[in-house]
Amino acid sequence: MNALLRIFGAPAILLVRSIGAVRRHGLDRRETMVQVVEFGSKSTLLIVSGLAFFGAVLVTIAWAQARKYTGNITVVGPAYFELMVREFAPLLVAVLAASRIGAAISAELASMSVNEQLEALELSAADPLAELVAPRLLGSLIALPALFIVGTVASAASASLVVTFAFGADGGAFTDARFVEAPDIVCAFVKAVLCGGFIPLAAAARGLEAKGGAPAVGEAVTRAVVDASMGCLLIDFVVAAAFILIGV
Repeated sequence: MNALLRIFGAPAILLVRSIGAVRRHGLDRRETMVQVVEFGSKSTLLIVSGLAFFGAVLVTIAWAQARKYTGNITVVGPAYFELMVREFAPLLVAVLAASRIGAAISAELASMSVNEQLEALELSAADPLAELVAPRLLGSLIALPALFIVGTVASAASASLVVTFAFGADGGAFTDARFVEAPDIVCAFVKAVLCGGFIPLAAAARGLEAKGGAPAVGEAVTRAVVDASMGCLLIDFVVAAAFILIGV
């Protein structure tokens, strides 16, 4: 229980404070767009390569299992695509983003904290939450669903290519969306949006509390990545369980 409060408590408080800061001082739209580019375009290669490799590995395992029971790997194609859209893609994208985006946010804010740059902002009548946290939060909220779409396409394309050229079967079955329904897409996007909001909040919370020198920055980054990753795993579980409980 203490671990859950530690992981989700500080981000929740930071979210409330950030909303209040934006109401008082407004939102820097230019900085928000900079963060969308920073989190989106600069994370694309990581997401595409990670999901492509995962798709290739998963379809190789599926081929080995299909040889034992059905002898035809294409029969698992539609089910593979549904599972990737609803479960694997949003979770893997969130965990990869937690390492890339979470580390970047926590390192930047922790460096500013230990160098007393946050205090300088406050003395300039600026609010660090409105200037630094809110743009990163909104940028991640926009970037992560887009990265989920890119990652899903990469994993499906990778699986299709492996099946076609490595196993000599119909790779098009792994882009067959016959089993994908509206609740699957909604579930996936809910996970992507919630994780997109949680990652910058968890990272910023760790970065802002850093005090000391360089060791404090390193510790903040480590804790931020761990908290963001574990939080995304818990969010994925809770959302998946909620959709199952309501029968969708």
